[in-house]
Amino acid sequence: MAELASAPRIDTSLVARLISHQFPRWAHLPLEPVASAGSDNAIFRLGPDLAVRLPKRESAAPQAQREHQWLPRLAPALPLLAPVPIAVGAPAFDYPWSWCVVPWLPGEDAFHAPPDDLAQAARDLAGFLMALRTADPTGGPAAGRENSGRGVPLRYLDARVRRDVQALGGEIDGPAVLRVWEQALAAAEWSGPGAWVHGDLHPSNLLVRGGRVVGVLDFGLLGVGDPACDLFVAWSLLDARARPVLRQGLDCDEAMWLRGRGWAVFNAVIALAFYLTTNPTLCAMSRRTLDEVVAA
Repeated sequence: MAELASAPRIDTSLVARLISHQFPRWAHLPLEPVASAGSDNAIFRLGPDLAVRLPKRESAAPQAQREHQWLPRLAPALPLLAPVPIAVGAPAFDYPWSWCVVPWLPGEDAFHAPPDDLAQAARDLAGFLMALRTADPTGGPAAGRENSGRGVPLRYLDARVRRDVQALGGEIDGPAVLRVWEQALAAAEWSGPGAWVHGDLHPSNLLVRGGRVVGVLDFGLLGVGDPACDLFVAWSLLDARARPVLRQGLDCDEAMWLRGRGWAVFNAVIALAFYLTTNPTLCAMSRRTLDEVVAA
C-alpha cells in the first residue's frame, strides 16, 4: 500500500508534456485517458492509432523496457495481435520511470465483451500459447521478482496464498480453495526447459472483436518459466465445456493442468485480497475464477 500512496500523479497534462518534449511528431494528436481496471499502467489514447502506457507504481517500472526488448522478437510468430511498442519514453517532469507508445488495437476486453463461442476462444488461445511457449527463450528474463513471480514453482508462492486466504476470511470458501491449491502443490513441478509466459492472461488483457479473441494485451509480466502459469485463463475466462478444448490444444498432462489450476488460485486470491475495496472489476474476475476452480 505504501507503493500506491507514493505513486506519481498521472494526468492528461503530464502525458501531453511528455509527448511534446520527447516525441514532438505526435504532439498535435488528441489525447484522452482510457478507463481500465489494470493496476500497473495508466493508459491514454493518442490520436486514432496510438496509445500511451505509463507505469503507475515502481514494481511495474521495468515493464516498458521489457516489452520493447522482447515483443518485437516474439510478436511476428504469434497468431493473435500484440501491441509491440513503437517508442519508449524516458523519465521527465517529475515522472520517474520509462513509459511507452504502442499501437491502438481496436476492440473490447473479454471481461466486458466475452467471446461469442468459448470453445473457439479456447482454440484461439491454445494456438497463441503454443506459439509463445515454443518460441526460442534464449536470453529471455527468468521468471522471478521482476515479473511478480509468474512462472516460478508454486511452492515459492505458498505462504502468500495461505496468508491471503486467511485475510479474506468469509469472502471466499477458504477450505475449498486451499484444497485445490494443495493439489497443485502436490503435482510434479515443471522439469522441462523454461518457456515464455505472458504472465497475466486474464479477460481484461484479451482483446475481442466480432465476438472472437483477436489480440492479447499487456505483456509487462513476460518471462521464461513454467508455462502452466498461463493456464490461469482456463478458469478466468473459459467454462467447463471449453476448458477441455484448451487442454487438448496444448496437450497438457495432469501435472501441468493441476499447476495451471493452482495458478488460477494464486492470481485470484492475491488480486481479491489486495483490491477488495478498490477495484470492482478485478474482484469480480477473481470471484468468478475461484468459483470455476472450486467447481471444476
